[in-house]
Amino acid sequence: MRATAVRRTALATSVAALALLATACGGSEPSKGDEGKDGAKEGAAGKPAVKALTAAELEKASLAQGDVEAHKITKAGPEDSVAAADVTSDKEACAPLARAFYGAEEGKPTATTKRQVISEPKVDGGDVTEGDVEDTLESAFDLTSTLLTLSSYDSATAEGNIAALRKAATDCAGGFSVTTGGETQKVTKITEEKVSGGEEALAWTLAAEQDGQSMPLTLVALRQGGTVATFTSFNLAAASGKGTLELPAAVVAAQASKLA
Repeated sequence: MRATAVRRTALATSVAALALLATACGGSEPSKGDEGKDGAKEGAAGKPAVKALTAAELEKASLAQGDVEAHKITKAGPEDSVAAADVTSDKEACAPLARAFYGAEEGKPTATTKRQVISEPKVDGGDVTEGDVEDTLESAFDLTSTLLTLSSYDSATAEGNIAALRKAATDCAGGFSVTTGGETQKVTKITEEKVSGGEEALAWTLAAEQDGQSMPLTLVALRQGGTVATFTSFNLAAASGKGTLELPAAVVAAQASKLA
């Protein structure tokens, strides 16, 4: 994420962390007749064609508050949207990964939704004593913020987008630069991670450099039918070297379940 975007998101996440801290401390099978029709629509691989979800269907399939325990889920605002045309990379092969990094639309989806998902800080619900203040504040900022983007396509296009991400991650494992909004960020290393969900799922940890400081981020891409979900996450504590950034497993599992 570009410097201004990270600072803005970090500030919003910090406010959410303090608010959450205050709350915590205060208290059917097709018929044979149909098979012939479906068969006519099957692709070369013999799989039935999947139509793209409509905007209403995609909205219904997107995460909402209450879908993930101990997480705050809100609709992302205009400030969280980055146009694909505004994202460039120093290596063209890395462009699909760069766009996914920002949750930018890939190609021309029929519909897109975006969510901000923030984990609640792990703090005790009892009174905070003077000696516990520092530890409590550190725990309050040990939370992960995830930008979740869902984009709907026909199944062939969705599969192609996942394949392009897989190839980009392989070709760009040694790093690349991303420029958006006139600011450039370097991704110095990409490490593949294990993830499951949907019909296809990929995940990576990215070592990024911003304003001379290192920041770990994670990127998950998941496909279910013609819908592609990307999850870009960072952790405030991890960014300051006082925490660990892990894949947002609960968020990925919840979204995969709603898309199934």
